[in-house]
Amino acid sequence: WDEVKDRLTQPAMQLSGGQQQRLCLARCLVLDPQVILLDEPCSALDPISTRIVEELLGRLRTRFTLVVVTHNLAQAKRLAENVAVFWAENGQGRIIEQGPVEQVFSNPQHPRTAEYLQGEWG
Repeated sequence: WDEVKDRLTQPAMQLSGGQQQRLCLARCLVLDPQVILLDEPCSALDPISTRIVEELLGRLRTRFTLVVVTHNLAQAKRLAENVAVFWAENGQGRIIEQGPVEQVFSNPQHPRTAEYLQGEWG
């Protein structure tokens, strides 16, 4: 917040990738949402910016419901309480497994989930 509080009306292209993410979150929080949806929030960020955004999301999840879409398994494990694994076959996407993060990561029930977590897919 300290980094972007005076830049809320600036075009995002004048900010770094990490600052853009934090500015988007600041703009979102002004609306006092119940749910915040994030699609790959750290996909183009360096490790330091990723850590800052993840720490912010960790604090926000105590006040808001966060739905984070990510291919970053380590990030999902760090941020999530519950996860859903989506899989597409024959042009149809569906949830193949869902549950507490520790359960899904340590004891997946669906073979595709196990293969994905072991790096055999994706």
